[in-house]
Amino acid sequence: MYSLLNGLSVVECASFIAAPSCSLHLLQMGAEVIRIDPIGGGPDFHRWPRGPGAGASLYWEGLNKGKLSVAVDMASPEGRELVQQLITAPGDGAGLFVTNFPAEGFLSHERLRARRADLITVRVMGWPDGTPALDYTVNAAIGVPLMTGPVDAQGPVNHVLPAWDLLTGAYAAFALLAAERQRRATGAGQELRVPLSDVAIASLAHMGQIAEVLQQGDRPRVGNSLFGAFGRDFATADGDRLMVVAITPRQWQGLLEALNLQAAVEGIEKSLGVSFATDEGQRYAHGALLQPLVEAAMARRTTQDLAQAFDARGACWAPYQSLRQAIENDGRLVASNPLFSTVTHPSGTPYPTPGAMATLPQLPRQAAGAAPRLGQHTDQVLAQRLGLSAAEVGRLHDRGRIASDRRT
Repeated sequence: MYSLLNGLSVVECASFIAAPSCSLHLLQMGAEVIRIDPIGGGPDFHRWPRGPGAGASLYWEGLNKGKLSVAVDMASPEGRELVQQLITAPGDGAGLFVTNFPAEGFLSHERLRARRADLITVRVMGWPDGTPALDYTVNAAIGVPLMTGPVDAQGPVNHVLPAWDLLTGAYAAFALLAAERQRRATGAGQELRVPLSDVAIASLAHMGQIAEVLQQGDRPRVGNSLFGAFGRDFATADGDRLMVVAITPRQWQGLLEALNLQAAVEGIEKSLGVSFATDEGQRYAHGALLQPLVEAAMARRTTQDLAQAFDARGACWAPYQSLRQAIENDGRLVASNPLFSTVTHPSGTPYPTPGAMATLPQLPRQAAGAAPRLGQHTDQVLAQRLGLSAAEVGRLHDRGRIASDRRT
């Protein structure tokens, strides 16, 4: 947590990963984030993974830590009016709205900007035309599962990381700050729509894959090999598997030195008339000759022996391990990482919680905040943002238009 965005106040009406992660990035750099949910929680409030015994959603806690939580009856006209008032409330750093609600309806930008002309709305979408989509359906649509998996796999192979959700959230945060920067210069607000499908297909294009397909055809599956350079998983003498990658000349030289393969590889280079040291593409093209050498050399040595040799020579590698093993065995990731602090959330069990993913060496790092209880800040936010008196807030509770953890 840092204080670079102090003074900005973002209102979020969203669920799942992309839009909530956008607001989370902003919060962890200092912005205030007010999350508005329906009374009882939105569609992601109980999403897995959950705490022991079907407890609180660890997923919801992770994406909403540090946010102010407001619970409103969004199905009623009075509740919707409150939501619109909160989004368009006055203030120099306010008027910033993040959502994945449909482009039309009571949270449309046009309806909201009628209340505040300089409103900035960042709307995360599935497809640009408003068709719904999730990371997994977008991933299927752009062909990635047909490039993923073993060489002899039949049918698509999905992966478990929602990459487009996460990248869309990060890009949406960038887009909001770009629009806020322009508003400071011109006074103008605007709506920015960030569809998962556009982020996904543009990302493939940025990496040259659209041009590749149009010129050379679809990319085949290569299993655990790294496309375009040397990289694959290899077994050690004690039964572990290590991922070894050599993209740079230094990494390649370090790998050869650690495995004592310089002479053997020089012989292959001479016979082919190529240089693996200067062209990583050649290492990929001739992987059928190089990989068996590395495979045999690693199979004769233990993981500990290889780790010492690789680290001493600047080779790039990592062990395959479960997430639990990563948490318990590698202090760089969690135990000794200043990114994490131990926080107790509404689920009741303290666990390592990350703050801002960037490190700013010149600034003190603040600990991550706890996730809110649903509706925890309803009364506070309505009083501070809308100037409602305690009696007015009480009447809204009595009519069932709002909820808080203090009044159920």
